[in-house]
Amino acid sequence: MVMIFGKPLPLLFGQLLLGIINGSFYAMLSMGLAIIFGLLRIINFAHGAMFMVGAFVTWALLTYLHIGYWGALICAPVIVGIFGIALERLFIRRIYKLDILYGLLLTFGIAQVLQGLATNYFGVSGVSYDPPASLARVVNLGFMYLPVYRGFVVIAAILICFCTWFVIEKTRLGALLRAATENPSLVQAFGVNVPRLIALTFGGGVALAALAGVLAAPLYSVNPDMGSDLIDTVFAVVVIGGMGSIGGAVLTGFGLGVIEGFTDVFYPPGSAVVVFVVMAIVLLARPAGLFGKTA
Repeated sequence: MVMIFGKPLPLLFGQLLLGIINGSFYAMLSMGLAIIFGLLRIINFAHGAMFMVGAFVTWALLTYLHIGYWGALICAPVIVGIFGIALERLFIRRIYKLDILYGLLLTFGIAQVLQGLATNYFGVSGVSYDPPASLARVVNLGFMYLPVYRGFVVIAAILICFCTWFVIEKTRLGALLRAATENPSLVQAFGVNVPRLIALTFGGGVALAALAGVLAAPLYSVNPDMGSDLIDTVFAVVVIGGMGSIGGAVLTGFGLGVIEGFTDVFYPPGSAVVVFVVMAIVLLARPAGLFGKTA
């Protein structure tokens, strides 16, 4: 058996795949956080709860409406996005002019309510969700066995991240969104409904979290804690990449997923803290983050 650094090659490739999969979810979730913070200046602590809600909506669509996985990929983000727009209109809109900590406290409260409701209804163990039959296969690559669904998750995450970055950074809609956060009065003078644009931005950000939840449902147990288990790491990813930097969030998410995966091979106890160690080092060297704008 081929060995690298004293470890079997299949083990290293397996951990690389696991790291990329975890990095896919870090990237998608941190990108949604970066969009909401970069454009709205809201630290959305409910983002992990939206990830959890997206997974539960996926399960509910199948259980109660018999809508399978492919339908859930479209329906669940739309449903959670509409829910996010309602939250923005009812609660978050009222704190835009207040200190940034009010947004953190409000969204933290929303997250606790959603998690409590899920725990009360589904219990702490949650529910299971099977991958679609067309992707429930394993391919022998010679050096490792690749579950097809896991490969699909990685490819889907890369495409979603690229398309979102392109819309925000390279299209007229993205330019309007950025302009509306910089000078809303001027944009409003050109006939753009700025409050609606901001609501759609928040809804789109949480829809990304829900889409990640759909992708995660067949991989992990769909349970009330699945979002809270990730949110600390995702916030660290956003800080390392640079608050508000969408491209930085994506690149850092994938990179830290791989680092975490390999740390689990060579020093398993360190895999739980390696992301935060990297965050501390980056903040000491570059307080604005790797891709953040310095003042």
